[in-house]
Amino acid sequence: MRVLFVTPPALASHLFVLTPLAWALRTAGHDVRVATQPDLAESIVQAGLTGVLVGSGMGETLMRVAAAEPAEKPAAPDRPRQEDYAREDPYGELDYLTRHLLRHLCPDDMLDDLVGFARAWRPDLVIWDGLSYAGAVAARACGAAHARLLFGADGYVQLRNAALRRRPDRDPLREWLEPLLERYGSGFDEDVLTGDWTIDTQPPWMWRPAGARHLHVRPTAFNGPSIVPDWLHRPDGRPRVCLTLGVSHRAADVAEATAADLFEAVDGMDVEVVATLNAAQVGDTPVPANVRLVDFVPLNVLLPTCRAVVHHGGNGASASAYEHAVPQLVVPGTYWSEKWFGPLAVANGVEDQGAGVYVADSDKLTGELLRKALDRVLGDPSYAENAKRLRRELLAVPTPRDVVPLLEGLTAQHRRDRP
Repeated sequence: MRVLFVTPPALASHLFVLTPLAWALRTAGHDVRVATQPDLAESIVQAGLTGVLVGSGMGETLMRVAAAEPAEKPAAPDRPRQEDYAREDPYGELDYLTRHLLRHLCPDDMLDDLVGFARAWRPDLVIWDGLSYAGAVAARACGAAHARLLFGADGYVQLRNAALRRRPDRDPLREWLEPLLERYGSGFDEDVLTGDWTIDTQPPWMWRPAGARHLHVRPTAFNGPSIVPDWLHRPDGRPRVCLTLGVSHRAADVAEATAADLFEAVDGMDVEVVATLNAAQVGDTPVPANVRLVDFVPLNVLLPTCRAVVHHGGNGASASAYEHAVPQLVVPGTYWSEKWFGPLAVANGVEDQGAGVYVADSDKLTGELLRKALDRVLGDPSYAENAKRLRRELLAVPTPRDVVPLLEGLTAQHRRDRP
């Protein structure tokens, strides 16, 4: 069958979430394409996938998205739980995200190109990233079955459910998408927002909205192309710790943990630290003697040599840590509302399971907090034992290859009449 993936622009981390599933489908004999704006073209090629470029570059648009970040965030307690999201004003939060984020990720030229390609190529299945509602519109326009692929926690379903309970007369997502669907001869229903089914790449112990119906796939990290550095397998005898903030925001000045706080925490500790930070993230912060600074090293080869990993709660870092049974210290960033779409659920989950620590949100992090947490994780063997237990539990979850027959059956069941 023909499978079209749709992913948002300039977010390589989201592309990396879909890559293992795309390759599972391709190696099963299916024709696979990945559609997005031109900003992500090089990353698609580096993943060995076939790209379809739709719309124009999104650089200026993404700058506007960053500028629209609300100055005041929804109130939340210190070290909140995922279920606390937008309890005060879920409708206002959903309306703001729809107007200032989701609409920008679905501009008219991109949507027209995507629908045009889908109608010409006629995919059997469209799999769209949870931020790429254009994929659902294109699927309806061409008659394909479609599945939503979660990149983290199911924050939009959680938020919309709460908003509709508060304001049943208003639905910002429907009010935005319904005219787009009508433009291409289709209509709105609930499956436009959640797919004919949802593919969930998060571990079973993560929080989910009540009543969620997901097809579970084992979290499988893809870290991009790389060459293994010579020093990696020459440890210096001290416990090795990885510090990483992921790849999503490297080019932007966003609310993440600072190099100053990270380095203050590890300075003078009897550990070897590998910090995967680029020049923009480090700035003029002095680098401690026990820190090896590298722009990039794939986590799938680095983490097997580590005793702990400090990260922002992103999908790539957490999936790699699960796979290699590495205890996690999670510091969710506070850019927009993104901590509620994966990082916070990761932080809650690994702490609840005893396989890591939710240290603090990035705006509350101090070097002292992180140092104490790191001392605790390295000094208590239960964290490593629980990380190994979680890895064993994940072996029971179907791999991307295992779910291909299920996707084939669901596609046959949900494919619609061609327009």
